[in-house]
Amino acid sequence: MYTGFFGLTSAPFSIAPNPDFLYLSPRHAEALAHLRYGLGDAGGFVLLTGEVGTGKTTVSRSLLQELDENAEVAFILNPTLSELELLAAICDELKIRYKKSDASLKLLGDKIKQRLLKNHQLGKQTLLIIDEAQHLQPAVLEQLRLLTNLETNTQKLLQVILIGQPELQEVLKRNDLRQLAQRITARYHLLPLDLHEVQQYLTYRLKVSGCQRPIFTVAAIKKLYQLSGGIPRLVNLMADRALLAAYSQQQALVNDKLVLLAANEVLPLTLSNKPNKLPSWFWSLIGVCAIVVGFSLAIIIMPLLQR
Repeated sequence: MYTGFFGLTSAPFSIAPNPDFLYLSPRHAEALAHLRYGLGDAGGFVLLTGEVGTGKTTVSRSLLQELDENAEVAFILNPTLSELELLAAICDELKIRYKKSDASLKLLGDKIKQRLLKNHQLGKQTLLIIDEAQHLQPAVLEQLRLLTNLETNTQKLLQVILIGQPELQEVLKRNDLRQLAQRITARYHLLPLDLHEVQQYLTYRLKVSGCQRPIFTVAAIKKLYQLSGGIPRLVNLMADRALLAAYSQQQALVNDKLVLLAANEVLPLTLSNKPNKLPSWFWSLIGVCAIVVGFSLAIIIMPLLQR
C-alpha cells in the first residue's frame, strides 16, 4: 500500500526469511562462515542458535543459495516428531520411496543409508537442516547421531545443521547426548543487532527495495532499537507498520512518534509499554538515604561494641 508513496519496488520489511534481504552484519557474516566451515570435509553436526527473530533461518536460506546441484538437501521445519516420523520426513524430503505400511526404523534407516552411499559415489553432498531443533526429543537426536555413523576415512556421508533457540544448547548438555555433542564441528550463537547495525539494516533493506534516500529519522532509529532490542524480526514489524502510519498521514519521514505508535500496535504489552526510566535525582536521593541510614546505625552499634 505504501510502496508507491515512498518510491519502493517491494515491501522492505517483510518477516519472510528472504535471503535477498539478508543484511550481513558482522555477526550474521560470522554465523554464515561457521555454517560453511561445518559443511567442510570434517562433516558431522553444525549448531546455530539464537533468540527468536535474530535471523537464523534467513542465514540458513542464504547458505542454501550457495549450494550447487551436487548437494541434496532435506529441510525439516517441524521437528516435533518421533524417531520414525523423523526418518519418514527425511525420506520424503530426499524423495526416497518406501511403503508406509512397512515403515520401521530399520527399513527407513537402511533406505536413507543407501541414498547416502549412492550420493557419495556420485560425488554428491547430502545435507540435513532441522529448524526449531530445540523441540527435538533426546531419543530423536540420538537417532540422528546414528544416521551420521556412516562415513569414509575422511568424511561423514550425512552433514546435519541444527538451528534452534538457546534452549537447544541446554538439551545438548545432557549426559546421554554427550556422543552427539562431541560430533559438533562448528557452533555459533547469533546475537541481536546493536544500534549502528540497526541503522545499517534499515538502510540496506530500503536500498534492496529501490529506495536510496533516508526515510527514518535518527530519533526513529533509536526508538526502533530501544523497543526491539536489536531483534531483526521486531524491527521489521515496527518499521513496516511505521511506514504505513507515515503513508496514512502523508509524511515523507518516519519519526519516533510513529515508531512508538507502531510498537503499541504490533508488540506485546511487555515490550511496547516499558515503564519510563527513573530520573537520576531519584537514585541520588536513594544514595543519600542509604548513607544516612548507615551512619545512624554506626552511631548506635559502635558504643555497643566498645562495652
